Amino acid sequence: MSSRRVRGGSKARSEDEINNLLLKLRAILPDQSNSSCTTTTRVPASKILKEACKYIKRLRGEADDLSERLSQLLASVDTTGIDADLLRSLLQQ
Repeated sequence: MSSRRVRGGSKARSEDEINNLLLKLRAILPDQSNSSCTTTTRVPASKILKEACKYIKRLRGEADDLSERLSQLLASVDTTGIDADLLRSLLQQ
């Protein structure tokens, strides 16, 4: 009998759900193809979560930079012209 069956069904299901979510998270993190690990290689959950946190922080920084660049662009555009109307309509989508 496996240890999962001994521990109880709901606990085993919860662990399976967490493991599945960790695999999904690992799959969407960048640079997985450059890693020596494959998706079948066991990676500690803590490492996956640390990498996810680093990636999210990097994305936040990129979003902040893009927002700043967009603000500068909008400030330099004629606010009454067709270009400004086009930019506003794109931003509202």
